[in-house]
Amino acid sequence: MAADDNWPPLGTQCPRRAGPGPGYIDRRMPEEEKPYRVYKSGRGRGKVSSLGRKKPGSLGRPPAGPKPRGPKTTRRRILQAAGIVVCLFVAWLAAWILASYFSFRDGVDSANARLPVAAKKALTHKGGMLFDTSTTILLLGTDHATFSGRQSSHRSDSIMLMRTDPAHDRIYYLSIPRDLYVPIPAHGSDRINAAYQFGREALAIRTIQAFTGLKINHIAIVDFNEFKKLIDEIGGITVDVPKAIHSNRFDCPFSADKCRSWDGWHFAKGKQHMNGQRALIYSRIRENRLDSGENDLTRAARQQQVIQAVSSKLAGMGTFLDLPFIGGDLMKPLATDLSAGDFIQLGWVRFRSGGGGAVHCRLGGDPEYVNGNAVLVPNENNRAVISMFTGESAPQPPPPGSSAYEPGCEIGNQPFPH
Repeated sequence: MAADDNWPPLGTQCPRRAGPGPGYIDRRMPEEEKPYRVYKSGRGRGKVSSLGRKKPGSLGRPPAGPKPRGPKTTRRRILQAAGIVVCLFVAWLAAWILASYFSFRDGVDSANARLPVAAKKALTHKGGMLFDTSTTILLLGTDHATFSGRQSSHRSDSIMLMRTDPAHDRIYYLSIPRDLYVPIPAHGSDRINAAYQFGREALAIRTIQAFTGLKINHIAIVDFNEFKKLIDEIGGITVDVPKAIHSNRFDCPFSADKCRSWDGWHFAKGKQHMNGQRALIYSRIRENRLDSGENDLTRAARQQQVIQAVSSKLAGMGTFLDLPFIGGDLMKPLATDLSAGDFIQLGWVRFRSGGGGAVHCRLGGDPEYVNGNAVLVPNENNRAVISMFTGESAPQPPPPGSSAYEPGCEIGNQPFPH
């Protein structure tokens, strides 16, 4: 028997090979019997995080803050915020304009209803829009005085024609003295302001058309007493008084005892703020003790000043902001055939014309007494002034050295005489 065949002897323990330590097993264990797992390397499958790296927010390291915004991001946010503000402003402005228009339109509708049908029939209606067609408008200022002895008086204290000339961006004004002695249809000759008392608006239109030869397309009648309330409603007006005034004693605002020693109204020269009552008194002054040369024509010029000051105030931003609340009140002094759209177009024509491009004209005559009444008898120069008013000839002032009642025209933003 060979030596290897009986080794080790039967019954003896097989010696172990020397290994690294106790429990060393030489043979390989089957794969399914391994008491551990084998983790393969992540090479070739992307980056593997280090074992010791901690996630943001874990213990040992504070969380990372937000990344700083670049200039493009900041600019974009500012533009977005500005766009939102602009959109909100446009929406507010649109709502405000609509509210203002509806309020204003309601007031104009009431003013249209106050004009008698006979007056509308006496007008010469003209095609075209006001903003591109020349239009002639009659402005009548009526004075239903509330002072003692004048309550029943219905007079047209201010008579003026206004002609728009959109083609040349210009507005013409023609002041007609109330004492002008003219023929009144079916009533003979009398002062021109008597036509309103005899036949109200319709007769006044026919009388002025017959005397001037001009066709009147629209009419606006201003009640001076309501005008006073309107001026107070818009916060007063600013008037540039050309010279100091000390009036005669009329429309005393005090008691009877105090009025005996009262010496009249005083107005200093220069720009001054006037409330409704003071503006109304200023427009009514006919006699200035400081200037004996003043007459009814200077009185008409003061009335034009007040009307223009009100127009300027109505076009201001302060009135626009209040328009939704006072739009209806603005039309209370008026009776007119002009629609809300017509007023908007007139406002545009006035804006285009500017303050310095207006032409102010006046009719005149020779002072005389007829049947014991002081009147102005028209002279031949009125025809030339009417041609200037219609744009057929250049505006010319009264000749030097002529009387204070001589007709003529001037270009500027101040009515004349001034």
